[in-house]
Amino acid sequence: MSNTYKQMRCFIIFLSSACFSLAAYSEDTLSVLAWPGYADPDLVNIFEQRYQVKVNVTLVESDDTMWNRLNAGIGDKFDVFAVNTAQLQRYIDKGISVPLTLSNIPNSQNQLPRFSDLSSIPGLIRNGKVYAIPYTYSEMGLIYDRNEFSQPPDSFSIMWDKRYQGRVLMYAGSEHNFSFAALSLGLKNPFQIPNSEFGLVTQQVIALRRNILTYYEKPEEATLLFNENHIALMFANYGSQQVKMLKETQANIGYVIPKEGALAWLDCWSVTRDAKNKTLAENWINFLLEQKVSHALSERQGLANTLEEPEGLTASDKLIWLERVENMDKRKLLWDRIISGEVPEEF
Repeated sequence: MSNTYKQMRCFIIFLSSACFSLAAYSEDTLSVLAWPGYADPDLVNIFEQRYQVKVNVTLVESDDTMWNRLNAGIGDKFDVFAVNTAQLQRYIDKGISVPLTLSNIPNSQNQLPRFSDLSSIPGLIRNGKVYAIPYTYSEMGLIYDRNEFSQPPDSFSIMWDKRYQGRVLMYAGSEHNFSFAALSLGLKNPFQIPNSEFGLVTQQVIALRRNILTYYEKPEEATLLFNENHIALMFANYGSQQVKMLKETQANIGYVIPKEGALAWLDCWSVTRDAKNKTLAENWINFLLEQKVSHALSERQGLANTLEEPEGLTASDKLIWLERVENMDKRKLLWDRIISGEVPEEF
């Protein structure tokens, strides 16, 4: 075999290998698990073109759904997901969420001081390692039909008023419903319900069920239900995002933070142990923290971002940031029984 032939053969093998590597890179896929509005197609397309990858986005409607998708261990595998700080803890406990390499997320340094100082946010750091980066947040206030109220309601207790039977909308989340009921009863810490008070809180959740037309999951679903069913009151799990959606439909609504205060969530991005390309997943987080991309979230969804100060909230508004609850499984078990229609006497 001549040297020329050997050289030509080696070159062909090298070229084939290089082409295969490029093809493999171009076929790299990032699987994202997120909430509605967090990964709009046009922004996803920008990321895909920049990194020459394919992004598959799966949307969830509740914390329970997210947990089932990530904890099942079967089916789709996800690389990166958006989760609130209270929920993050169980993903860390199970090893689903893994520590981040902050050098791959330099845009986090452009966040407002209360978000860039990760040590000041409970739950993001464990054993000196960072597991998530803040992305967006909202309070869960009360939306009401202005045609029904001459004055804005000043308490969540109005949702239990029998005059509004069948005209109330509530979010379909096991944890939030118990925390909300505990808040309405004036419990000191709605996230840590004592065993001695759990029966009372459960009865409060059941009592509210009598007034509720249905439980919604997605903000788009809530908007449709509100407009088509003469709804008087709605617990706004998505806060300002739902306000924006309803106003865009010309709904005559008001929005308040009642005297009890409002539960508030802080959603963050975290990388999973199943990430095929951890750096790519971190590139995704960094991309979403670009000024234009974060601003688009606020402009389109009405949600606050972590780079700019929000409008609407006042210093007097009491926000109660979500925390890990005393027993997630217990709440979920009771919640499933409640929405199935079991009679109060069986609890």
